[in-house]
Amino acid sequence: QIKDSATLTRDVLEQHFSDLKGTLKKLLDERLTSLLQEVDVIEQESIKPLDECQKLIEHGVSTADDLLREGESAVDGDVGQQNEKLCNFTKKALHIQLDSLPEVPSLVDVPCLSAQLDDCLLTILKNQIFRHGTVASRPPVQLEEFVEKPGGILVRWCKVEEDFIPQDYRLQYRKSTASPFEDVYVGSETEFMVLHIDPNVDYQFRVCARGDGRQEWSPWSVPQLGRTTLVPHEWTAGLEGYSLSSRRNIALRNDSQSCGVLYSKAPTYFCGQTLTFRQVLFGIETVGQPDRRDSLGVCVEQRNGDDSLQRDKAVCVSTNGAVFVNGKEMTNQLPAVTSGSTVTFDMEVVQLGPCSNEGGNFKLRVTISSNNREVVFDWVLDQCCGSLYFGCSFSYPGWKVLVF
Repeated sequence: QIKDSATLTRDVLEQHFSDLKGTLKKLLDERLTSLLQEVDVIEQESIKPLDECQKLIEHGVSTADDLLREGESAVDGDVGQQNEKLCNFTKKALHIQLDSLPEVPSLVDVPCLSAQLDDCLLTILKNQIFRHGTVASRPPVQLEEFVEKPGGILVRWCKVEEDFIPQDYRLQYRKSTASPFEDVYVGSETEFMVLHIDPNVDYQFRVCARGDGRQEWSPWSVPQLGRTTLVPHEWTAGLEGYSLSSRRNIALRNDSQSCGVLYSKAPTYFCGQTLTFRQVLFGIETVGQPDRRDSLGVCVEQRNGDDSLQRDKAVCVSTNGAVFVNGKEMTNQLPAVTSGSTVTFDMEVVQLGPCSNEGGNFKLRVTISSNNREVVFDWVLDQCCGSLYFGCSFSYPGWKVLVF
């Protein structure tokens, strides 16, 4: 690992500084071209009026010279021709303004081009270059734990560099080494539930962080493999009144008049795990219209014909926050289920008496949490239950629930 990472780091540094040198040369060439163009423009704009002034002066001098020669010719001729030539000379001389010259700008008003090149740029670049880039013996954050979930993996990470103050984290994963990494989470939390994970398949994860007030990301953590052996939770397909997502982990109460309880495809919830229901945003509506029979929960068995989970051998939470155990409402209550609400069920076994395949007293310690509040109670059953079904029931369209 040390040799491989050192070789990779050398390659990254050499490539980066090679790209940097190319970019700097390109920028310097562009700046030089821009400044030379400025010189050309100033030269052309400044010299044009002076050229015109010079042409006027040269024309005036040429005209005066021609007139002078004509005057000399008039004086040197015979008397008869002199009068005529002198008359013509006088008329021409009156029409030519020999005492008029264009205004010539003073020397201080004439542009004198120069280049101002500040040597402090080299000092600034030198200081920036000597501070550019760092080599770290290890990334400031590392993956810490993978927790198996049905059809998902809960990934946790932590910082390992004391002086590093993280602002954001960035988690990536890929299914095989042949495929590229892709972002799955960017935020300030130190854990994330990665869904849509195929069971018994290795996934590779890595994480990095961005320091407080900085734009660049830190080096990636050492990639690690994570997997889940738990099959994903799925709703039962084909029940009129509910539409399912392609992975069957999201149930949408449609506008069908038919109503009833939608159960899981199989009893995939086991004690010791956490079962999570999340109300998903649906169009412009927050949630559907509530009804007192609406509920989310778990049960010992599927039972057709019921219109609610508020019955025996089931524990559930209604959309108004009421908790029902075997069909009876508890005095303790949770917050109402609203847009984005998350309801979790945690259960552990507490055995009252002898338990066998034929049955016996069986007690589960149930914890239901929602919006930072929780209710804890014991659920007594007349049979051993190693696994449970989950279910939901909604009377009106618009409810959309993700389960994991």
